[in-house]
Amino acid sequence: MSEPRITAPNTSCCAPAGPAAVSRAGSTPRPDRRNTRGQILVTGGRFRMGDPFDEGHPADGETPVHHVELSPFHLDATSVTNAQFATFVKETGHVTSAEDLGLSAVFHLAAEPAVRAAAGRVEEAPWWLVVDGADWRHPEGPGSTVTDRQNHPVVHVSWHDALAYCAWAGKRLPTEAEWEYAARGGLVGARYPWGNELLPRGRWRCNIWQGEFPTRNTLDDGHLTTAPVKSYAPNGYGFWQMAGNVWEWCADRFGADYYAHSPVADPSGPSEPSEGERRVMRGGSYLCHDSYCNRYRVAARSGNTADSASANIGFRCANDARES
Repeated sequence: MSEPRITAPNTSCCAPAGPAAVSRAGSTPRPDRRNTRGQILVTGGRFRMGDPFDEGHPADGETPVHHVELSPFHLDATSVTNAQFATFVKETGHVTSAEDLGLSAVFHLAAEPAVRAAAGRVEEAPWWLVVDGADWRHPEGPGSTVTDRQNHPVVHVSWHDALAYCAWAGKRLPTEAEWEYAARGGLVGARYPWGNELLPRGRWRCNIWQGEFPTRNTLDDGHLTTAPVKSYAPNGYGFWQMAGNVWEWCADRFGADYYAHSPVADPSGPSEPSEGERRVMRGGSYLCHDSYCNRYRVAARSGNTADSASANIGFRCANDARES
């Protein structure tokens, strides 16, 4: 039997793609009705989705800019935290994809020297380490802990793990269109959730990379890896940190050509796999830098396999605005 291998997607600072793994859950039944606790109601409406600045990677398919009409929906104000995920695991016995596989991807500067020395490397992106024992409880591998990071976003969670949490919580993953509409916070055609300028008045508004990627982070924003979910001001709709910090899973399959033929009303991604079983990720992460991966813009998009997990992937939950 071959050893599990983690590979890098097209722009591999983002998040490496993991080998297939199985997520297991305990016997706690799915709630029989939705739960909107911690969520903000978004009234829905019409907006222009996509990148009007033509700044995206061509393979990401951020164009053409197109009109979308959304029904009202609810969305979590923040990414799901370690504390919230711990409650889910305690009640359900859920075993994440990374735990089941026994390894996950950790950024090299975040790992302790002993962990770094023992880890494998992602061939196409050697700044990613393949670390035995890295998972949501041990984000940098053995010896690390989330004890002092309860209000940080949970990481090392696959798309399957995110679905399992949503089912337990009485919620669902947002569609990609819902995510972008919420991230824009009412601004029309803006680059970021707060406007077009990265550093308004010289202040950081998101947790991304500063310095020279991937060897030197000047920590101008104060964070090498994740930041607490309410570290920066929310956008106009009240949503926190929809740029940088961690990638967030969406419900949709990823298709680079989807915008050219997506429906106007409540699009939910390709109905059939067009590029394997990749799922959409939004928002960028603490590893994004404009010299390499400028995917912390609200129009930016990427995709990864549903079983992938790494130290910079998390999620937030959504809900319909009406009882089903």
